[in-house]
Amino acid sequence: MGLVGEENGGADSLGIGKNNKYKRMGSEVDDDDDFDDDLIHYQRQLEKRKSTRRYVIACAVFASLNNVLLGYDVGVMSGAILFIQEDLKITEVQEEVLIGCLSIVSLFGSLAGGRTSDVIGRKWTMALAAVVFQAGAVVMTFAPTFEVLMIGRFLAGVGIGLGVMIAPVYIAEISPTVSRGSLTSFPETFINLGILLGYVSNYAFSGLSVHISWRVMLAVGILPSVFVGAALFIIPESPRWLVMQNRVDEARSVLLKTNENESEVEERLAEILLAAGIGNSAEKYEEKPVWRELLSPSPALRRMLIAGFGIQCFQQITGIDATVYYSPEIFKHAGIKGNSNLLAATVAVGVTKTAFILVAIILIDRLGRKPLLYISTIGMTVCLFSVATTLALLKEGQASVTMAILSVCGNVAFFSVGIGPACWVLTTEIFPLRLRAQAAALGAIGNRVCSGLVAMSFLSVSQAITMAGTFYTFSAISALSVVFVYTLVPETKGKSLEQIGSLFEDQSDWKGDEVEMGDVEHLVQKK
Repeated sequence: MGLVGEENGGADSLGIGKNNKYKRMGSEVDDDDDFDDDLIHYQRQLEKRKSTRRYVIACAVFASLNNVLLGYDVGVMSGAILFIQEDLKITEVQEEVLIGCLSIVSLFGSLAGGRTSDVIGRKWTMALAAVVFQAGAVVMTFAPTFEVLMIGRFLAGVGIGLGVMIAPVYIAEISPTVSRGSLTSFPETFINLGILLGYVSNYAFSGLSVHISWRVMLAVGILPSVFVGAALFIIPESPRWLVMQNRVDEARSVLLKTNENESEVEERLAEILLAAGIGNSAEKYEEKPVWRELLSPSPALRRMLIAGFGIQCFQQITGIDATVYYSPEIFKHAGIKGNSNLLAATVAVGVTKTAFILVAIILIDRLGRKPLLYISTIGMTVCLFSVATTLALLKEGQASVTMAILSVCGNVAFFSVGIGPACWVLTTEIFPLRLRAQAAALGAIGNRVCSGLVAMSFLSVSQAITMAGTFYTFSAISALSVVFVYTLVPETKGKSLEQIGSLFEDQSDWKGDEVEMGDVEHLVQKK
């Protein structure tokens, strides 16, 4: 036994055991134990990673449910208006006001949403949005006159304004950096899903009586907001909002649930604390009120506001909501006859719009925001020009119908691939934490105002300069959006929310190596 002990001791001291079978056997056992421990640790990490991803995706899905309401309204009104006209005997001007007013009214919801979400939290602002929309949907469903229908539209618009403003902010604030782009695209995905459901609802209930059909179509829109109530028991509050309320331990708990790598949690928390100014009493004392800072911005903040507000406006003034709301009118001009055929054609538009948003979700964190914006804006310019040319030059017939459907579907496809989701992603990424909710609300207001103005004037403008002339105008505006993206929008892929602010301090880096820098930072973070 003494010999074995000496041999083992000698082998241990030399770190070798080439001629000692006892030592070699012991090493193999130790190596096996180490391997088993490593395997168990790896399996636990893998399970933790899967669990975290599922949790974050669930939060993003539930937070996006309010956006189904906006999409459903856009889709369902395109068909319901055919029956409302016949039932309530409304004029063409009343039709434009009824359709477009929701977007205009929603700006009040977005305007209130920024301040409300800073006071009661991101989570409960989503709950408020669902309640207000439900009230509006019930009023619209039972409206006996145009005036009562408008009251319902007002309430629904406020609810939608709250919902579309807060969902991207909430998702951006809970998402890990590496998947923030795709997750923040979820609200736009659910808008597209809502549009498709609206189109399907139109087609499904078009066989009912004129008095009943449009009421059932509108009533179905209540369902998504019911699920929002259930979601409130699952999703956490935004960790960044919790930090602003000085509830740091709760914020850390949420970050532990939403980040795969626990070692990054303290680093992220430190960045958020710095951005919120917690612990820096001098900085806190010198802070200006948020709205005063937005109205008299620093040069960097001014660049953020131009980029965020501008991309939101361009998303709508290229005519996407007019294309969706009035797609039956467009197809009617192209030569499609009968309400059922018109509504069936719009379903194709809804399917295309929804399918291509999935492409954006896959690519936005791989290719980046700017490449998708280039593809989107250039493609939309071509398709809008094609719609205009089809309506201007081709006579009613199969060729005209085919080209109109392909061009409209192409337009919504390119929209969904880029500017549709990317504008919401960028708006929630680029602003500092203290200003984020109210600055994002300002962007949402620009989006809704432009949407409302386009929707409310589309028929009148089309009568004045022809529908083809209107789409030539949209095509020209879309071409301008390409220039806007190139000159004023930075690449934000691979950067934390707290890092993105530095991009606006110096614009000279935007043109050349923003993607490469993002990739390098992402790799460093992973290490």
